[in-house]
Amino acid sequence: MGAVRGGIRDAGGAPEAGGGGTAPAPDPTHSPSPPVLRSQQWYGSGVAAGLRSFSHRARTRQLGYLPEEHLGKPVIAILNTWSDINPCHVHLRERAQAVKRGVWQAGGFPLEFPVSTLSETFQKPTPMLYRNLLSMETEELLRSYPVDGAVLLGGCDKSTPALLMGAASVDLPTVFVPAGPMLPGHWRGEVLGSGTDMWKYWDERRAGLIGDCDLAELESGLARSPGHCMTMGTASTLTAAAEVLGVTLPGASSIPAVDSAHDRMAAASGLRVVELVRRGRVLSQLLTPDAFQDAVTTVLGLGGSTNAVIHLVAMAARAGVRLTLDDFDRTARRVPVLADVRPGGSTHLMEDFHFAGGLPGFLTRIPDLLHLDRPTVAHDTLRDQLKPARVHNDDVIRTRDNPVAPEGGVAVLRGNLCPDGAVIKHIAADPRLLRHTGPAVVFDDYRTLRRTIDDPSLGITADHVLVLRGSGPLGGPGMPEYGMLPIPERLLKQGVRDMVRISDARMSGTSYGTCVLHVAPESHVGGPLALVRTGDMITLDVPARTLRLNVPDDELARRRTAWTPPPVRHERGYGALYAAHVTQADTGCDFDFLARPGAVPDPYAG
Repeated sequence: MGAVRGGIRDAGGAPEAGGGGTAPAPDPTHSPSPPVLRSQQWYGSGVAAGLRSFSHRARTRQLGYLPEEHLGKPVIAILNTWSDINPCHVHLRERAQAVKRGVWQAGGFPLEFPVSTLSETFQKPTPMLYRNLLSMETEELLRSYPVDGAVLLGGCDKSTPALLMGAASVDLPTVFVPAGPMLPGHWRGEVLGSGTDMWKYWDERRAGLIGDCDLAELESGLARSPGHCMTMGTASTLTAAAEVLGVTLPGASSIPAVDSAHDRMAAASGLRVVELVRRGRVLSQLLTPDAFQDAVTTVLGLGGSTNAVIHLVAMAARAGVRLTLDDFDRTARRVPVLADVRPGGSTHLMEDFHFAGGLPGFLTRIPDLLHLDRPTVAHDTLRDQLKPARVHNDDVIRTRDNPVAPEGGVAVLRGNLCPDGAVIKHIAADPRLLRHTGPAVVFDDYRTLRRTIDDPSLGITADHVLVLRGSGPLGGPGMPEYGMLPIPERLLKQGVRDMVRISDARMSGTSYGTCVLHVAPESHVGGPLALVRTGDMITLDVPARTLRLNVPDDELARRRTAWTPPPVRHERGYGALYAAHVTQADTGCDFDFLARPGAVPDPYAG
């Protein structure tokens, strides 16, 4: 990670994200010296600057730009994850124009760069396989081009961590622009949450309670605008984490994607990043241990996605901060869930959360649990940033004496089945199953599970524990969101809607149920999950934070001796690179060569 650049004070006075205000007024008591722009290594003038600088200026004229448009001005890279096949980001082409508008108004020079789009809805086997690829692209693009600062446009699950991981490794002044949640869904008078109600009504269809015509109507009403999932799924959780880390404008993470305030926020972000360049405020000044601890606190208090555990661990490592599963579990025991937003909550969606006060309002409920004296992109301290924040609806953002749950929404489990840890979103589970012992029914891969789960000869009852292996970082590959294992159709028709399910996979942040996830080490590398056999008794005890396979140690040793590693999945290409370097879930699933510390020099631009 690059060195912190300067001790420049303050970045205060930025326009609020939802207010669409104007550029911050100059501070008459503080006139910082003009910064030495990184881009000048490419564009320096005169014979002394050399042939390459002459070439760079000539090629910029080829692009149609006048010298006065860019020379001596902060050059801002706008990294845009827009794509025709990413519904979460389909509006970001227009938002990039708003960012450019802000950069120009602040006296900067914007350049838009298309980068990989990670579409949760379409990319197979999972965009998690490509998170590290986008992070590499982000890092190397920012390092290799003549840019002084960056605005990152993303929001769909993996894009937020990928962009911030890459940017943290370069350490420029940076602002993140969240894509924003889509509008609430509607169907026959019912308000729908994308993902969450998709799972619900698919089970209702399998149970025979709704028909194909109903399902066709649902297809048209479930997701009705651009933007990411409007539940407290992975996208909303991680953009909230980005906001509390201090890399977005205040309130930015919950603005609905199609609200005009979202356009204003994008423009304000362009204004802001130019000021950050002039003041020398780089990402390493924001992404501190205190900031990551506040992100963990926030994610747990929101009842956020289990995926945030993996991504925050990986993001922290890129910033040189050590974050572990134990940090999540320790924090969860003292943070109440105060956001009543589905699926952890009962009723509300992200638009309700936004107009109830958004993340700034939420954070005013837990000031004693935060580090308020650290900087953000918009203010000198988080404390200053929260001064105007208010909560406008106590039903959506609860008070401390009326929580959705008394402790954080994610628990970390340990035991002989998950020696390196596993996670469960217990606030989205059936409470009666949080202490449960039952016999395992084991599936070696997701294809087999889908093909056989409804086979009556398996004799699955509501007391069984469904176990899926072969779905971790290597086994998936990429750790797909298979963890909300389907309940057998026969049980659905009997009214069963939850069972204990265990896997080395992830699950969508919009999912729910008693699903133990991220079992580490995964079965593909010989973790204990590889040794489970159908009929083995498994005990889940969430209050005790344990997950245990009730098989004698000597028998497990015999099984281990007989176990053989599965064959290599990818013999070449990116998949082979991924398999050679990806780490396990408990350490963030980053590439080992990206997560480790070490200097990377800026390129020689002469």
